[in-house]
Amino acid sequence: MKVTIEGQTVELVEGDITKQEVDAIVNAANNQLAGGGGVDGAIHGRGGPAIMKETDTVYPNGCPTGSAVITGAGNLPAKHVIHAVGPFWRGGKAGEPDLLAGAHRRSLELAVEHNCRSIAFPALSTGVYRYPMAKAARVALETVIEFIQQQKKPELVRFVLYGESAYEAFESVLKELTS
Repeated sequence: MKVTIEGQTVELVEGDITKQEVDAIVNAANNQLAGGGGVDGAIHGRGGPAIMKETDTVYPNGCPTGSAVITGAGNLPAKHVIHAVGPFWRGGKAGEPDLLAGAHRRSLELAVEHNCRSIAFPALSTGVYRYPMAKAARVALETVIEFIQQQKKPELVRFVLYGESAYEAFESVLKELTS
């Protein structure tokens, strides 16, 4: 699914984020930037050790939850990896929506600061961090749409979703927000 907002494209696809030919790929990182499973493991696995070496050197103290940092992309087809730290779901009463929005917003800011015309996001915080998919989709898409409306950048924001249920959750919210 694709929609145009302020001349920019928001796109939903099912697939493998490590294969996306975009300027920046967003990694679902932990706050130590220590690598892990899921999206994080796939990005580090395919991107190679250069990514971890750079995060260790440039960000030895990690990254706070609700924010993001940027590195090179190693062997990935992208130019950059933006390591975004989303929150663990704690029932919605611990500031999770604001933290998740912050991770998306900072990722977009870093993309624009580094002249990225395209960025690919996973469904941040929805895996082992257990953020409910539909709630995460709403926060992610509202944040992206607001950013695009204000900044008129980047040209393409793609959500690369793992599995049909993730795609359907994002599709439902995107249709609602853009109809």
